[in-house]
Amino acid sequence: MVPEDEKSLELFLCIGLDERSARDIVKNNRNLTSDLTALIQQARVADGCDRTAGVLLYSVVTKYAGKALVHRPTLLEYIVSSKIKTSSQLDAAYSFFGNTGLEDFKLNEFEEACGVAVEVSPEDIEKTVKQIFEENMKTILEQRYRTSVGKLTGHVLKSLPWADPETVRRVIEEKLYALLGEKTAADNEKPTKKKEKKEKPTKVEKAVLEAIPHPSEEELNPYSIFPQPKENLKVHTEVFFSDGSVLRCSNTEEVLDKHLKVTGGKVYTRFPPEPNGYLHIGHAKAMSVDFGLAKERGGCCYLRYDDTNPEAEKKEYISHIEDIVNWMGWKPFKITYTSDYFQELYDLAVELIGRGHAYVDHQNAEEIKEYREKKMNSPWRERPIEESLELFDEMRRGMIDEGKATLRLKQDMKSDNYNMYDLIAYRIKFTPHPHTGDRWRIYPTYDFAHCIVDSLENITHSLCTLEFETRRASYYWLLHSLGLYMPYVWEYSRLNVTNTIMSKRKLNYIVTNKYVDGWDDPRLLTLAGLRRRGVTPTAINAFVRGLGITRSDGSLIHVSRLEHHIREELNKTAPRTMVVLNPLKVVITNLEADKVMELDAKRWPDAQNDDPSAFYKVPLSRVIYIEQSDFQKEDSKNYYGLAPGKSVLLRYAFPIKCTNVVFSDDTETVCEIHVEYDPEKKIKPKGVLHWVPESSPGKEPIKVEVRSFENLFNSENPAELNDDWLTDINPNSKVVVSNAYALSTIKDAVVGDTFQFERLGYYTVDKDSIPGKLVFNRTVTLKDGYKKGGK
Repeated sequence: MVPEDEKSLELFLCIGLDERSARDIVKNNRNLTSDLTALIQQARVADGCDRTAGVLLYSVVTKYAGKALVHRPTLLEYIVSSKIKTSSQLDAAYSFFGNTGLEDFKLNEFEEACGVAVEVSPEDIEKTVKQIFEENMKTILEQRYRTSVGKLTGHVLKSLPWADPETVRRVIEEKLYALLGEKTAADNEKPTKKKEKKEKPTKVEKAVLEAIPHPSEEELNPYSIFPQPKENLKVHTEVFFSDGSVLRCSNTEEVLDKHLKVTGGKVYTRFPPEPNGYLHIGHAKAMSVDFGLAKERGGCCYLRYDDTNPEAEKKEYISHIEDIVNWMGWKPFKITYTSDYFQELYDLAVELIGRGHAYVDHQNAEEIKEYREKKMNSPWRERPIEESLELFDEMRRGMIDEGKATLRLKQDMKSDNYNMYDLIAYRIKFTPHPHTGDRWRIYPTYDFAHCIVDSLENITHSLCTLEFETRRASYYWLLHSLGLYMPYVWEYSRLNVTNTIMSKRKLNYIVTNKYVDGWDDPRLLTLAGLRRRGVTPTAINAFVRGLGITRSDGSLIHVSRLEHHIREELNKTAPRTMVVLNPLKVVITNLEADKVMELDAKRWPDAQNDDPSAFYKVPLSRVIYIEQSDFQKEDSKNYYGLAPGKSVLLRYAFPIKCTNVVFSDDTETVCEIHVEYDPEKKIKPKGVLHWVPESSPGKEPIKVEVRSFENLFNSENPAELNDDWLTDINPNSKVVVSNAYALSTIKDAVVGDTFQFERLGYYTVDKDSIPGKLVFNRTVTLKDGYKKGGK
């Protein structure tokens, strides 16, 4: 390949085209190569852009080659800035240009025509999808999972042209699952089609098709947005000072070369939890970002404990974090502690004072707050360097009382950024440290330690959530002031899930004050709580990866989206069994008292009939038990349970018909029902009931305790309630059934074993189980319950 072609290939890869398509274009279509290269230069994205913008640029020179050239600069600006980000917006733009011709146009009219800044709410999508389903319900029920999701998506997008196609598709798929339930064997059968001879696409047409991004999560690479370590010479951020000066922070070639020699050019990330509580599902997203990027790039990820506050940290939390990280499937390159670097941090603080960038301050917390609000300098800010060095040494040796002195950074008290208001670097605490004992009397703050340890560990990508974005200025100011290597910092949206809280402070409060049963209460979205509930790390990782790595803050993800991934996983891994929560005695009068029939029941619904491991035996005896809710004293039109004179099918067994009802003394409460079974199976009833037999004739089935959980909070966003958030706790979030009946086949289950209780949900064995009495937690119900207001 000639040098010009190599350069074009590199440009095509930079805008997100896959390598095979890019090579095909360069090799087989000189005109397209020339046009696309020129367009990339015109769009000023020779250094790269995200793949969505790249595909739209590709469409400009293929689908719309030579059209609206006079307006192309404006269009490219909108594409590169992500104001136009879908193919429908691009189509609308060219339609607008077609009507405008060569004339000037008003930007507000152009933006309105293209849907720029139009946000389609989840409620709008949900409402439109519901309408489309109602219009096509007959076809959907006939075709079931063969229904074309693409066609339904197209119908929705006709009504909501600026809606995100991926969100529309997901809502449609979730609504299909809620309507149709789990796939049956018939749904999985491939329909037979007549083979049609199709013309093969040309190489260039093939390149166009391959350049279009596929919407499936499996093919999405969320880590492609991050630059390579060798590119870390660009200006990271600009720090604007109140005197009008600007600090442009970037690595020098010498500093970067030294860093690359240590790392070998590999990606180095870190997962830096503070050991002051248990990890929650938001940390699962952070792990997916930090460990996931390192894994995808063949790099390394530290597990670093951010242990700068000895008053809040416990060894219990440290042990828990390591355990959970391993359970989630992540393997740290190395486990470190910020406290490992306390000596280096102290030495750098001394150097910072010596450079005139830090001072010892005697203001108390209230005074510091007041002076910051007024943007006033501390009266101690201009004290001599030698004096600050001496006082800082006294702080280290414990010669100054707590609260009487701090070390503060000399930044900019008149800045527009609150995080440049002379942040505290060190404070005095006469508290032993879980990791270093009583060696230190002073401890660094997060703002001082975090960026420096990132640099000392040669982190290439320092990734954090968006609330830390305003700290970028302080992060880079400090590293610049010390002449240290600067990692690439990138912030992403934090994970917020409905009907729960994610604040460690609030979690700690409800745990400490017994609103819940510990950090691993199954109602919490702590990772320990999810594990105890029976949720697998595979499901959690699939959920957080599907969210992507975006900067769209404020999104509230509906908990049903997490539950969908849980069901997807457990449907494949959890064997079936039968449990009756609220038993009602049923006597089969035409079955001999001492007769027991061994029936085959399926552990897996899609198992082959010739696979003996897929089956287990269920004994059918004269006395069995069904759910109380599966019997009514009077039948009704849409009721498929048992009623006097009515027949139902016992799962894996025979049809039964109710012949008599036995009441208690109050003549209202049903004590037992009598039925006759149909050994020939001549009756074909619609209703199918799960059931549990006596463990042996005359002996009750084994008893188990079953705990069912609902949302811990009634509101979707309890954080919005501010001080009233505790009043939103759902008093019925935990329901315990102490004496449910279960098949004896599960009596030897151990903690962590998960089953599908047919017709009820997925359940896992809890750690509270004791010999002779298993305790089960409901992991999730069988069907989706997608609600409005989430994503």
